[in-house]
Amino acid sequence: MTLQNPGYIVVEGPIGVGKTSLARRLAETFGSELLLEGAGDNPFLARFYENPRQAALQTQLFFLFQRAQQMQELRQGDMFEPVRVADFLMDKDRLFARLTLDDEEFKLYEQVYSHLTLDAPVPDLVIYLQAPVEVLQQRIARRGIPAERHMTPRYLQSLCEAYMRFFHYYDAAPLLIVNAADINLVDSDSDYQALLDTLAVVRSGRHYFNPLPDALKAQVAGDGR
Repeated sequence: MTLQNPGYIVVEGPIGVGKTSLARRLAETFGSELLLEGAGDNPFLARFYENPRQAALQTQLFFLFQRAQQMQELRQGDMFEPVRVADFLMDKDRLFARLTLDDEEFKLYEQVYSHLTLDAPVPDLVIYLQAPVEVLQQRIARRGIPAERHMTPRYLQSLCEAYMRFFHYYDAAPLLIVNAADINLVDSDSDYQALLDTLAVVRSGRHYFNPLPDALKAQVAGDGR
């Protein structure tokens, strides 16, 4: 990939880490098509956060059908479109299913999944954003989505651990792992430019992006280091 034609980019990470905001900024930078997972369209999501056990299967199947349709539209779209940016990876749908469904529900989910995702396109780059649970909680509280008020720290911790396990073994596409705890990729031009500079040199394999936050950069510069 190059910054002129980075191809199909996916931004991923747990709830509240900033993946949708970064995806929007990348799409604006590259003038590209933007694919968003549309969590707000899921009529079961609020019920899931209130009572995960009762609403998990409906919630997950809705997301699965929604994402599969988006992937089909991506496949059938303009093949000459040079850049696309998405805030979800089709493969991660199983991550949530394994986390939220019981064994029998997961077997049913797997049967449906196997018939819907056989031709999902592979990204040219996956950007995986990480942040501690307490940071995610702060960001979730700031954005003030009513359905997310019932989300527990325990669920967020389980989700973060599931993401770490998933990406520990992920090798389907080049992967950039970003420590997003102390940086602002949306409002800080310097943080965002540093990310773009890193994207320009990613070709294959696994890479890490762990920049100093702006406040610490200023301190280091003031110390003359």
